[in-house]
Amino acid sequence: MGFLDGLWRGRDTDFDSGSAASNAIELTKRHRQVSLTKQGAATGHLRINLTWRMRTGDLGGPQRESLLRHPLKALKPPEIVGHTQSMVNVDLDLGCLYELEDGSKGVVQPLGGYFGDINGAPYVKLSGDDRFGSASGETIYVNLDHREAIKRLLVFVYIYDQTPAFDRTQAMVTLYPSNGPRIEIGLDERHPQARSCAVVVIENVKGELFVRREVKFVYGFQAELDRLYGWGLQWGRGYKTKA
Repeated sequence: MGFLDGLWRGRDTDFDSGSAASNAIELTKRHRQVSLTKQGAATGHLRINLTWRMRTGDLGGPQRESLLRHPLKALKPPEIVGHTQSMVNVDLDLGCLYELEDGSKGVVQPLGGYFGDINGAPYVKLSGDDRFGSASGETIYVNLDHREAIKRLLVFVYIYDQTPAFDRTQAMVTLYPSNGPRIEIGLDERHPQARSCAVVVIENVKGELFVRREVKFVYGFQAELDRLYGWGLQWGRGYKTKA
Protein backbone atom coordinates (compact mmCIF):
# COMPACT_ATOMS: atom_id res chain seq x y z
CA MET A 1 0.00 0.00 0.00
CA GLY A 2 1.26 3.40 -0.85
CA PHE A 3 0.63 6.67 0.86
CA LEU A 4 0.52 9.58 -1.52
CA ASP A 5 2.23 12.61 -0.23
CA GLY A 6 3.87 12.49 3.13
CA LEU A 7 2.33 14.92 5.59
CA TRP A 8 2.17 18.57 8.19
CA ARG A 9 2.65 23.41 11.94
CA GLY A 10 3.31 23.25 14.34
CA ARG A 11 -1.61 29.28 29.68
CA ASP A 12 -3.15 28.76 31.94
CA THR A 13 -6.81 28.29 31.25
CA ASP A 14 -10.06 27.01 32.54
CA PHE A 15 -11.07 23.55 31.51
CA ASP A 16 -14.00 21.16 31.62
CA SER A 17 -13.48 18.60 34.30
CA GLY A 18 -15.01 15.15 34.17
CA SER A 19 -16.81 13.59 37.09
CA ALA A 20 -14.86 12.51 40.13
CA ALA A 21 -15.16 8.93 38.98
CA SER A 22 -13.73 9.66 35.55
CA ASN A 23 -10.86 11.81 36.89
CA ALA A 24 -10.48 13.48 33.49
CA ILE A 25 -10.07 16.92 31.98
CA GLU A 26 -11.82 17.44 28.66
CA LEU A 27 -10.32 20.05 26.38
CA THR A 28 -13.02 21.77 24.33
CA LYS A 29 -13.38 24.71 21.92
CA ARG A 30 -14.25 26.91 24.88
CA HIS A 31 -11.61 25.60 27.28
CA ARG A 32 -8.64 24.65 25.13
CA GLN A 33 -5.58 24.69 27.35
CA VAL A 34 -4.13 23.34 30.56
CA SER A 35 -0.72 23.66 32.23
CA LEU A 36 1.01 20.39 33.04
CA THR A 37 3.52 22.32 35.13
CA LYS A 38 0.90 23.83 37.43
CA GLN A 39 -0.66 20.39 37.86
CA GLY A 40 2.69 18.96 38.91
CA ALA A 41 2.58 16.67 35.87
CA ALA A 42 5.56 17.92 33.84
CA THR A 43 7.89 15.04 34.72
CA GLY A 44 8.10 11.34 33.96
CA HIS A 45 6.58 9.70 30.91
CA LEU A 46 3.54 11.32 29.32
CA ARG A 47 1.46 8.67 27.55
CA ILE A 48 -0.62 9.77 24.54
CA ASN A 49 -3.18 7.23 23.39
CA LEU A 50 -5.38 7.04 20.28
CA THR A 51 -8.45 4.82 20.25
CA TRP A 52 -11.36 4.69 17.84
CA ARG A 53 -14.34 2.64 16.76
CA MET A 54 -16.95 2.89 14.06
CA ARG A 55 -20.18 4.72 14.66
CA THR A 56 -22.42 1.65 14.48
CA GLY A 57 -25.33 3.74 13.24
CA ASP A 58 -23.25 4.72 10.20
CA LEU A 59 -22.44 1.18 9.14
CA GLY A 60 -24.03 0.54 5.78
CA GLY A 61 -24.66 -2.14 3.22
CA PRO A 62 -24.42 -5.80 4.23
CA GLN A 63 -23.24 -4.92 7.74
CA ARG A 64 -26.33 -2.82 8.44
CA GLU A 65 -28.62 -5.48 6.94
CA SER A 66 -26.91 -8.12 9.07
CA LEU A 67 -27.63 -6.10 12.22
CA LEU A 68 -31.27 -5.77 11.20
CA ARG A 69 -31.61 -9.54 10.69
CA HIS A 70 -29.56 -10.38 13.79
CA PRO A 71 -30.17 -7.58 16.33
CA LEU A 72 -28.23 -9.40 19.05
CA LYS A 73 -25.04 -8.50 17.16
CA ALA A 74 -25.62 -4.91 18.23
CA LEU A 75 -24.97 -6.04 21.81
CA LYS A 76 -21.36 -6.88 21.04
CA PRO A 77 -18.81 -4.64 22.83
CA PRO A 78 -17.73 -1.66 20.67
CA GLU A 79 -14.20 -2.98 20.11
CA ILE A 80 -15.62 -6.24 18.73
CA VAL A 81 -17.97 -4.39 16.43
CA GLY A 82 -14.92 -2.34 15.45
CA HIS A 83 -13.21 -5.45 14.07
CA THR A 84 -15.86 -6.14 11.44
CA GLN A 85 -15.05 -5.71 7.76
CA SER A 86 -16.33 -2.13 7.85
CA MET A 87 -13.68 -1.29 10.45
CA VAL A 88 -10.81 -2.96 8.59
CA ASN A 89 -11.17 -0.31 5.86
CA VAL A 90 -10.44 2.50 8.34
CA ASP A 91 -6.81 2.78 9.45
CA LEU A 92 -6.22 5.75 11.75
CA ASP A 93 -2.60 6.45 12.66
CA LEU A 94 -1.14 8.51 15.46
CA GLY A 95 1.87 10.73 14.82
CA CYS A 96 3.84 13.59 16.33
CA LEU A 97 5.80 16.44 14.82
CA TYR A 98 8.56 17.62 17.13
CA GLU A 99 10.77 20.67 17.39
CA LEU A 100 13.58 20.69 19.95
CA GLU A 101 15.22 23.68 21.59
CA ASP A 102 18.42 23.03 19.60
CA GLY A 103 16.45 23.59 16.36
CA SER A 104 16.18 19.98 15.25
CA LYS A 105 12.82 18.94 13.81
CA GLY A 106 11.22 15.74 12.63
CA VAL A 107 8.30 13.35 12.86
CA VAL A 108 7.41 10.22 14.82
CA GLN A 109 4.85 8.06 12.99
CA PRO A 110 4.26 4.51 11.68
CA LEU A 111 4.61 5.67 8.07
CA GLY A 112 8.25 5.25 7.10
CA GLY A 113 9.04 3.48 10.37
CA TYR A 114 9.89 6.67 12.29
CA PHE A 115 9.24 5.30 15.79
CA GLY A 116 11.47 7.77 17.68
CA ASP A 117 13.47 7.33 20.90
CA ILE A 118 12.33 7.78 24.50
CA ASN A 119 15.76 8.09 26.17
CA GLY A 120 17.49 10.14 23.47
CA ALA A 121 16.39 12.92 21.11
CA PRO A 122 13.58 13.54 20.29
CA TYR A 123 12.45 11.95 23.61
CA VAL A 124 9.27 10.85 21.83
CA LYS A 125 8.51 7.22 20.93
CA LEU A 126 5.61 5.45 19.19
CA SER A 127 4.77 2.10 20.76
CA GLY A 128 3.22 0.47 17.71
CA ASP A 129 0.76 0.59 14.86
CA ASP A 130 -2.82 -0.53 15.52
CA ARG A 131 -4.60 -1.26 12.23
CA PHE A 132 -8.02 -2.03 13.71
CA GLY A 133 -8.89 0.46 16.44
CA SER A 134 -8.65 -2.03 19.28
CA ALA A 135 -9.24 -1.12 22.90
CA SER A 136 -5.49 -0.58 23.45
CA GLY A 137 -5.12 1.66 20.38
CA GLU A 138 -1.83 3.35 19.48
CA THR A 139 0.39 5.06 22.02
CA ILE A 140 3.12 7.70 21.94
CA TYR A 141 5.36 8.25 24.97
CA VAL A 142 7.05 11.57 25.74
CA ASN A 143 9.93 11.70 28.25
CA LEU A 144 9.17 14.88 30.19
CA ASP A 145 12.27 14.44 32.31
CA HIS A 146 13.92 16.02 29.23
CA ARG A 147 11.24 18.70 28.84
CA GLU A 148 13.90 21.44 28.76
CA ALA A 149 15.05 20.00 25.42
CA ILE A 150 11.54 20.07 23.90
CA LYS A 151 10.24 23.27 22.30
CA ARG A 152 6.92 22.03 20.89
CA LEU A 153 5.14 18.87 19.84
CA LEU A 154 2.15 18.57 17.51
CA VAL A 155 0.18 15.37 17.95
CA PHE A 156 -1.85 14.44 14.88
CA VAL A 157 -4.03 11.67 13.51
CA TYR A 158 -4.30 10.68 9.85
CA ILE A 159 -5.98 8.10 7.66
CA TYR A 160 -3.25 6.03 6.06
CA ASP A 161 -5.24 4.39 3.29
CA GLN A 162 -8.75 3.75 2.02
CA THR A 163 -11.46 6.40 1.93
CA PRO A 164 -11.69 9.34 4.35
CA ALA A 165 -13.84 8.32 7.30
CA PHE A 166 -13.32 10.69 10.21
CA ASP A 167 -17.08 11.28 10.14
CA ARG A 168 -17.76 7.55 10.63
CA THR A 169 -15.40 6.97 13.54
CA GLN A 170 -15.52 7.85 17.20
CA ALA A 171 -11.89 8.74 17.83
CA MET A 172 -10.38 9.92 21.10
CA VAL A 173 -6.88 11.10 21.94
CA THR A 174 -6.12 10.82 25.66
CA LEU A 175 -3.06 12.13 27.49
CA TYR A 176 -2.01 10.33 30.67
CA PRO A 177 0.46 12.47 32.67
CA SER A 178 2.61 10.90 35.36
CA ASN A 179 0.54 12.78 37.93
CA GLY A 180 -3.00 14.13 38.03
CA PRO A 181 -6.05 13.57 35.81
CA ARG A 182 -5.92 12.35 32.25
CA ILE A 183 -6.65 14.85 29.46
CA GLU A 184 -9.17 13.93 26.76
CA ILE A 185 -9.62 15.39 23.26
CA GLY A 186 -12.49 13.97 21.22
CA LEU A 187 -12.39 14.06 17.40
CA ASP A 188 -16.15 14.26 17.11
CA GLU A 189 -16.58 16.95 14.46
CA ARG A 190 -17.95 15.85 11.09
CA HIS A 191 -15.43 16.35 8.27
CA PRO A 192 -16.25 13.57 5.78
CA GLN A 193 -13.42 14.28 3.31
CA ALA A 194 -10.64 15.12 5.79
CA ARG A 195 -7.59 12.85 5.84
CA SER A 196 -5.63 14.40 8.71
CA CYS A 197 -6.30 16.19 11.97
CA ALA A 198 -3.99 18.31 14.13
CA VAL A 199 -5.17 17.25 17.58
CA VAL A 200 -3.08 18.89 20.29
CA VAL A 201 0.06 21.00 20.76
CA ILE A 202 2.37 20.49 23.73
CA GLU A 203 4.55 23.58 24.11
CA ASN A 204 7.29 24.74 26.42
CA VAL A 205 6.69 28.44 27.15
CA LYS A 206 9.36 30.00 29.38
CA GLY A 207 9.81 26.75 31.24
CA GLU A 208 6.09 26.02 31.65
CA LEU A 209 4.58 23.09 29.76
CA PHE A 210 1.16 23.67 28.22
CA VAL A 211 -1.24 21.31 26.46
CA ARG A 212 -3.46 23.09 23.90
CA ARG A 213 -6.35 21.60 21.95
CA GLU A 214 -6.27 22.16 18.19
CA VAL A 215 -8.62 19.67 16.44
CA LYS A 216 -8.03 21.14 12.99
CA PHE A 217 -9.03 18.85 10.13
CA VAL A 218 -7.30 19.14 6.76
CA TYR A 219 -7.92 17.45 3.43
CA GLY A 220 -4.29 16.62 2.75
CA PHE A 221 -1.59 14.81 4.68
CA GLN A 222 1.44 15.71 6.81
CA ALA A 223 2.75 18.22 4.28
CA GLU A 224 -0.42 20.28 4.69
CA LEU A 225 -0.21 20.11 8.48
CA ASP A 226 3.43 21.15 8.22
CA ARG A 227 2.50 24.24 6.20
CA LEU A 228 -0.33 25.06 8.61
CA TYR A 229 1.99 25.04 11.63
CA GLY A 230 5.22 26.20 9.94
CA TRP A 231 7.42 23.15 10.62
CA GLY A 232 9.43 23.42 7.39
CA LEU A 233 10.12 19.72 6.73
CA GLN A 234 10.47 18.04 3.35
CA TRP A 235 7.87 15.37 2.60
CA GLY A 236 7.65 12.59 0.03
CA ARG A 237 5.93 9.31 -0.69
CA GLY A 238 5.92 6.93 2.26
CA TYR A 239 5.03 3.35 3.11
CA LYS A 240 4.21 1.32 6.17
CA THR A 241 5.81 -2.04 6.77
CA LYS A 242 3.34 -4.91 6.61
CA ALA A 243 2.16 -6.32 9.92
